[in-house]
Amino acid sequence: MGEIEDAIERADRESFTHEPPKTLKGQIGYLMKQLKSTRAVAQELGVSQRSVERYRKGERKHPPKHIADKIDAAVRSRWQPLVRKRRRKQAAATGGITVETRARFGYTAPVGTTDDGRFRRLTVHLPPAYAQRLFDARDAGASDQEMRGIIAEGFKDVYFQDGGVRAMGLSDVEINDIDYLDLDY
Repeated sequence: MGEIEDAIERADRESFTHEPPKTLKGQIGYLMKQLKSTRAVAQELGVSQRSVERYRKGERKHPPKHIADKIDAAVRSRWQPLVRKRRRKQAAATGGITVETRARFGYTAPVGTTDDGRFRRLTVHLPPAYAQRLFDARDAGASDQEMRGIIAEGFKDVYFQDGGVRAMGLSDVEINDIDYLDLDY
């Protein structure tokens, strides 16, 4: 996953109304409900079908750390899909999306002005249309670079050009080196 997709996933997790199962047995039980078979769970986690059966019955309670991390990630990625969907729908319809980042922004500007990219720390609230475009792109399997382009375009409109009030000669904005990026909606 790319940085933008990771940020969307973290924002989704902040909207959980209940915590996902914490015990290994509970996590495996949840994955069994979602994936319907021990074979599917085993393929998802990269372990044997017998290991999944042992985890499910409680015969094995402490998997290796990398397997435990995979189990936790698999559960969290499927947890409360309706809550996630509702929050995204609200962001895309009325709420918009807030992007907090520290990144190097490059841009194309008119002659006589600086177009030297530099690190900036920005927190910008983007309108619902950008949230909708970002979610649609993610659902369509867009690359991290394409999703960066959507956010960069939003930054250009909202932050750099202030909705058409300033920096009208600014044509392209790029997000190059992302130090960190967080989303909230």
